[in-house]
Amino acid sequence: MIRIKARAPAAREGVLPAVWGALAVGYKFGCPLAQQNGLAARVVTGAVFIAVGTGLIVQVRRSLLRELRQARRVAGAAQSALLRPPPPRLDGLHLAAAQLSAERGAAIGGDLYEAVATEHGVRVVMGDVRGHGLAALGTAAALLGSFREAAHDEPELALVLRRLERAHARHLRERCRGDHPASGRDPGPPVAEEFVTVLLLEIARDGRVRALNCGHPWPYLLSGTRVETLTRADPLPPLGAFPLPAEPAAQPCGRLLPGESLVLFTDGAEDARDARGRFFPLPTVLREALGHHPVTPQTVLRTVFTALLRHTAGRPADDVALLVLRNDRRGARSPGPCDTGTDATVPA
Repeated sequence: MIRIKARAPAAREGVLPAVWGALAVGYKFGCPLAQQNGLAARVVTGAVFIAVGTGLIVQVRRSLLRELRQARRVAGAAQSALLRPPPPRLDGLHLAAAQLSAERGAAIGGDLYEAVATEHGVRVVMGDVRGHGLAALGTAAALLGSFREAAHDEPELALVLRRLERAHARHLRERCRGDHPASGRDPGPPVAEEFVTVLLLEIARDGRVRALNCGHPWPYLLSGTRVETLTRADPLPPLGAFPLPAEPAAQPCGRLLPGESLVLFTDGAEDARDARGRFFPLPTVLREALGHHPVTPQTVLRTVFTALLRHTAGRPADDVALLVLRNDRRGARSPGPCDTGTDATVPA
């Protein structure tokens, strides 16, 4: 849980209001002009009290703005620690990620992503907690903390997914117990409505890609001028909705060759609508991004978010997260066939 502790106001912050109040009282009872009933005396007295009131308002406003700036700095530091930006380069991969929260004033919400370099390859997680904004922040924190440990500890991607499933269930039980601390009973299994979609990727040194998908959109592969869905394999159910299979198997998805990119995203990108109810054309925008040279992850992010904000008039209805990985390694071998044998190419 993230707590922001209120700071006691400094002694000097109460000096000016006391000075303004003392001036008003001293004028009222100590100045002979304030005792007169003439028009000129009343005008002067009114002007003095207006000046005193204005000074008090200005001082209170400055104090509130100072506290607001401090709270924003603390919240920004906490949000950056939770959903930290990935390094620009990771084991030969060029990365860039960004998130747009639907909650006004929040930098993060229910979307989560992380990429770490391990002895098993670069492992990436992208998830989307049901709901958006600050209400889903606790679930995102629990899953990210579990992934950062399991990605290094577990040799198989399926075991990483198991760790995430247990962390999600444990978080929901603790939250239910915290909501009803006086019941004294075990809250039981989490309700099915509290679910999260998760996509796990593992990119080996030779570019081989393996994936485990729990109800999340498949990423897009950018290769040359083509925009393709990585695979059309059926995903597993989201975490928390139904129990996972006894032995979930990672899905092999060919290789990520040098110069190719993967675009991971949450469903808030493709489900965003404009004023006419039309969905955001993410594949079309990605093809437009391929027209920029050089095609870097930062260029792809900038193109997508600019078009998304224009499409939604700056007011997205759901959180949106994107993570772009580009293979800058050299000497990778030729690609192997994808496991599903299906071509999910989006027409260029």
